Formats: sequence, C-alpha cells, structure tokens
Amino acid sequence: MLPGPDVPPLVWALALLAVLGIVAAGVLSARRAWTVRVDAEDAEPALTVGRERVLLADVDAAHLRAVAAGTAGVDAGAPVLGGGWSVPRGRSGLPLRMVDGRTVLVPSRDPAALTTALLAAGAGGTPDSSSAGKGTLGS
Repeated sequence: MLPGPDVPPLVWALALLAVLGIVAAGVLSARRAWTVRVDAEDAEPALTVGRERVLLADVDAAHLRAVAAGTAGVDAGAPVLGGGWSVPRGRSGLPLRMVDGRTVLVPSRDPAALTTALLAAGAGGTPDSSSAGKGTLGS
C-alpha cells in the first residue's frame, strides 16, 4: 500500500507536513465557526456565534428564563446559530426565542452559564418590541 524504499525522505517529510497542515487548518476553522461570545460592553449588546450576531434586545428574556427553569423548550426544526445542520458534537443547543417569534439554537458546552451571561448582559426584549426584525438570521 505504501511506496517502496525508493521514495526520498524529503518527500515523506513534505507529505507529513501537508497532512498536519490540513488537520490544523480544520481545527482552527471549527473553533472560529463555533465560538460563542456575549458582547455586553458594545453600544448594542449582542450574542455572537461564529460570524452571526444577534442583538440581546431581540432575545425574549421571559422564554430564556422559562428554558432555564425547564418549562420551555425548542421548536422543531429550529436553525442552529452559526450555521450547520445540527449542533456540533460535545455541545448542547440552548433555545433562544427572538421577539419576532423565531427560535434558534445556540451551540454551547455550558448552556446554564450562557443563560446566566445572557440575562446578566441585558437580554430582555419583549414580543412586539421596536427592535424586532433587526439583526441576522434571515432578516
């Protein structure tokens, strides 16, 4: 399956470096794509997952509190914030309902800590608030 001993060591070294480079690039891009950040100090506090950003004023805080209490869940077919078809392995999906009624899943390794951070940072729009419809996620 492997070539014989006539392959120079330099070719083996270059092949090994190419494979390691591809693996490293995949790991770095996955970390960037699934990084979850709560930016509370910005002019408009927001939740950022990868390249997607949701203003905290657009998050329904009452639903977020109900999720934390275990009395609310996620709508079937809710999209994953940050892209992808499903929540990445090793993470749980925290359901966030927007004030305009849409629900998204936020991939998180610690949904309870993320819920606490979102509520502390000022998540708290109410349905039909003036900020509905702004931001990403199809609007």
